Amino acid sequence: MTDAPTPDHTQPWWAADVDLWAIVVAGGGGQRYGGMKQFEQIGDDRVLDLAVAAMGCPKRTIVVLPESVAGMTLVANAQTVAGGDTRSASVRNGLAALPDTARRVLIHDAARPLASIALVERVIVGLEQADGVVPIVPVTDTLRTIAGEPVDRSGFVAVQTPQGFGVTAIRRAHESGADATDDATLVTNDGGRVVHVEGDPANLKITVPTDLLVAQAIREAESRP
Repeated sequence: MTDAPTPDHTQPWWAADVDLWAIVVAGGGGQRYGGMKQFEQIGDDRVLDLAVAAMGCPKRTIVVLPESVAGMTLVANAQTVAGGDTRSASVRNGLAALPDTARRVLIHDAARPLASIALVERVIVGLEQADGVVPIVPVTDTLRTIAGEPVDRSGFVAVQTPQGFGVTAIRRAHESGADATDDATLVTNDGGRVVHVEGDPANLKITVPTDLLVAQAIREAESRP
């Protein structure tokens, strides 16, 4: 695989915050997608490189990759480690690679390449008052149960990444070795305080090939003057 050029992102204020690190989880094989979607292109950039750049601290970012490609070189010299059998196991591998100086960490799915600086900032600021921070967006689709019963969508939200955590809290939450689809669930189950911040509908998760076309359209729209 060849390296993509460094995406053009404005450096945010936390770029020099040495106790803030990021873990970008890219260890999956992309079964639903039909391949490793983290290495697909959106315009001139790979999905993974965009996700790393979006965290705003690429040289303090640990990327968790499938074991077969864990030694590859990423833009901005982000560190890479091998993933585990589950998402939670991959996160634990990333946490183990954090230096002792890390006090806060952003955990982000590589399949979300369009996280904005404003969204990441909201997550970081939220960490001033909590053990964990989760960006959420309203559910806009009508919901029904499998049995066909209508569901009041006003009581539900969709969860995004990056999620932010105090390093001590997230490590403690992962000590049980339990699995969850997001890390905030583990922190909540461990008794930690988790708060919500406003997410971003444009923070698309790449799940199927057509999502790449949507992501490209969003990037093009956001780049227009």
